[in-house]
Amino acid sequence: MRRNQADKRQVLPDPKFHSILVTKFINVLMYEGKRSTAEQIFYRAIDVVSERTNKQGLDVFHKAVDNVKPMLQVKSRRVGGANYQVPVEVPSERRQALAIRWLITYARERGEKTMSDKLASEIVAASNNEGNAIKKREDTHKMAEANKAFAHFRW
Repeated sequence: MRRNQADKRQVLPDPKFHSILVTKFINVLMYEGKRSTAEQIFYRAIDVVSERTNKQGLDVFHKAVDNVKPMLQVKSRRVGGANYQVPVEVPSERRQALAIRWLITYARERGEKTMSDKLASEIVAASNNEGNAIKKREDTHKMAEANKAFAHFRW
């Protein structure tokens, strides 16, 4: 380990749903410190999700995040002059961070008009185990599966 580990900062729950996951999501969604804009986009998206699915928007959101979380990923490991992609299990903090990042990244690439519509569509798709964020998780798992032979290089 190089240097000191940065200590984890406490994130306060969001004002509407009192959820730490929602706050983390809004923080990743936010551009240039514009928190109120990011909050508006997220809350509007949750409203759209509940209209489309006739379920609690927050429950659908939680299901989407859980569905996108990857279990395995590959890490490069140099052994004797060759680089191997070694499959490793993803720690729970990183699992959540990746799921949030993928949902937002692929929502931004969608074709709908407003960001809240894009986000709502990606959340609904992910909660039904479809969409680009789920595809990204599947690709990550496939890569880990394909490199299972190098699992003994784990450190």
